Amino acid sequence: MPRMCKAVIKAKELAEYEKVLDQVKVTQKDLEQDGFIKNPFFHGIVAEVPEQHRTKEGHAKVGYALYFYTYSSWKGRALYMEDLYVMPEFRGKGIGKALMSKVAQLGLAAGCTQLNFAVLDWNKPSLDFYLSQGCFDVTADMGYHCMRCEGAALEQLAQGDT
Repeated sequence: MPRMCKAVIKAKELAEYEKVLDQVKVTQKDLEQDGFIKNPFFHGIVAEVPEQHRTKEGHAKVGYALYFYTYSSWKGRALYMEDLYVMPEFRGKGIGKALMSKVAQLGLAAGCTQLNFAVLDWNKPSLDFYLSQGCFDVTADMGYHCMRCEGAALEQLAQGDT
């Protein structure tokens, strides 16, 4: 199975865990076009285990982090981690921490001053994990809300029809 197809499968596993599987629209072609071009829209790292620790199905790739660079008008260069995922049977073994640490290292090497990401309010295990890593809840601590515009509303906004 091609590497990117495996990435799509892992993204679907994450969406299933987050109870939003019906929202996955990205395809293998999208990932290839957006992530493996001269100026990619995203970057990713994959956690792979040795042969003797593969899953029952033979999977060696057991987690991933997807991130991209952003910019803060107050703080300068920043990083946004869109996904951090580890297969359930490999959680609690330091893989998520290693992935997140690597993303942080890459951000610092690029001159970033912050790492931003979102976590679902019901996902207490992940929230507790992020807090244990020294992260803080921007919504609770600073009062910001994560906003989104998509679909017809995005098209209307682009046309100035709002």
